[in-house]
Amino acid sequence: MKLPGEEEVRGGAGSSMIYMVIGVSAFVLIVLFAVFKGNDNKRSGSEYLQEVREQKEEEIRQEELAAAQAEEMKPKLRAEDLDFWDMYPEETEEEESEADETGNVASKNPYTEKAEREKENERQKEEELLNDPATDGKHTLITNRDGTEEWVLISPYLTKNTYDFTKMEDKAGLKRYMENGRKTSYVGVDISKHTGKVYFPSLKAAGVDYVMIRLGSRGYTTGQITLDENFKENIEGAIEAQLDVGIYFYSQAVSQDEAVQEANFVVQNLEPYRAHVKYPVAFNMGFVSNDKSRIEGLGREDKTAVTVSFLDAVRAAGYVPMIYGDKEWLIKEVDLTKLQDYDVWLSQEEEIPDYPYRYAMWQYNTDGVLNGIDGGADLNICFVSYSER
Repeated sequence: MKLPGEEEVRGGAGSSMIYMVIGVSAFVLIVLFAVFKGNDNKRSGSEYLQEVREQKEEEIRQEELAAAQAEEMKPKLRAEDLDFWDMYPEETEEEESEADETGNVASKNPYTEKAEREKENERQKEEELLNDPATDGKHTLITNRDGTEEWVLISPYLTKNTYDFTKMEDKAGLKRYMENGRKTSYVGVDISKHTGKVYFPSLKAAGVDYVMIRLGSRGYTTGQITLDENFKENIEGAIEAQLDVGIYFYSQAVSQDEAVQEANFVVQNLEPYRAHVKYPVAFNMGFVSNDKSRIEGLGREDKTAVTVSFLDAVRAAGYVPMIYGDKEWLIKEVDLTKLQDYDVWLSQEEEIPDYPYRYAMWQYNTDGVLNGIDGGADLNICFVSYSER
């Protein structure tokens, strides 16, 4: 039997129990929610820090990139801008390619570099010596009539002389060319009215073999042809002394016609002595010292043509033609390539002439001392036996 109020009490206790369970459950849920919320907040904080770090790193990269770009835009200092590079010789391609087995370029020994520089300097000196016209063997020195000097290229088309001047012998002021102990040259003098009185027997006794006698000349201003005042006396005296005879004519012809006129004059005056003229008939053209001559206006080709005309006319008359001149005249004033058919009589007062081309006769002294000639004698040596031709 249920007492009054009993049911209510039981019902109230149940309700309290239910509320308590609900409360505990709610608390647990609240705790769990708080835990989960804390974890979420923790994860969100880590991600935020990561984003901040990455942003900072990106800013640093941007600053480094900007700095690199600014450095790139600055003007660069090149190796060639440095003065000290001039202290070292330039490396050759061969030196640049030298490397050791590891692929690294081998370092240079300073003593080796010094030796190489000295060797290069020696090579440059040798090259300069070879290119020096005084030593290259390709040039010859000309002294012009105004006293100036110049180096002239030696022509490869002209025959060179082959005389060995170690075989030259000087006896009593007269030169002789000796081969195997035997004289193979001939002693000569050239004479004119300016020589004065000549004693031909004394010349013969002094060892003279031949004389070159001036036959005549053309006036360098008037153009008039005249016979040398001493020609007849000189040629007859030489013939009587049994000396071989050659002839020369001093020309001032300004045309080929005048040159032929001079040659004809020579041939006509030689006719009585033809049989005795064994040596050449020489053409002597030149300028006049301290005055102007009528040939001053002639060019090189004109003088060459005049020379050829005279020599050809002499040859046609049966005589041996020859051209006389000093080194300057022969090399600069006439064209020797057009005169190769004629013998040359060189005038050069030197112990050893440096005229590079072939010549048959050499006048080496114009003020020599010789018995038979009062005053200075013009001394010559001939390398050709004209009298035996």
